[in-house]
Amino acid sequence: MAVLPIRITGDPALHAPASPVEQIDDEIRALVRDLYETMDAAPGVGLAAPQVGVPLRLFTFGWTDEDGRAWRGVAINPELWISPPVPGMPDEDDESEGCLSFPGERFALRRAERAILRATDLDGERYEIEAEGWLARIFQHEYDHLDGVLYMDRLDDHDQRIVQKITRKRGWGRPGAQWMPGVDDLEG
Repeated sequence: MAVLPIRITGDPALHAPASPVEQIDDEIRALVRDLYETMDAAPGVGLAAPQVGVPLRLFTFGWTDEDGRAWRGVAINPELWISPPVPGMPDEDDESEGCLSFPGERFALRRAERAILRATDLDGERYEIEAEGWLARIFQHEYDHLDGVLYMDRLDDHDQRIVQKITRKRGWGRPGAQWMPGVDDLEG
């Protein structure tokens, strides 16, 4: 297992749709182990393969809800259905999210409150999770990565301008920009 460098906004791997996983083999199993290790080291609650430069439709997730239930898994070739988001402005306290590919920053984003994730696990078994709240948000965020969409792409014009300013100031927005969890201090 290995912690992998995480690509930062502007790297082409983050801005292109990923390809389906054709076969679950030892190479995919090793990638998933590395994704878990990288996600945990970052630390994050989800990590998609494109974030480490692998253009495949899979992501890992790991989060403990307010009831103490641990949600940890891998979604291979996922499908995602969401409820329509409630209209209005997002709440800064309850709806702010961050991204390991835009480290150290958080912005409020309105997401659907409920989602249904259907995917395949490492054993090749299909499963379904009906998620609400933060777990639904995690699924939407990671699923977007598989389509080449970063959460900053969904922000309003005001926040988009702030994102562009931060991107320029930090020298991001270019191919090859990346950071290494546990080595680089980019949080903050």
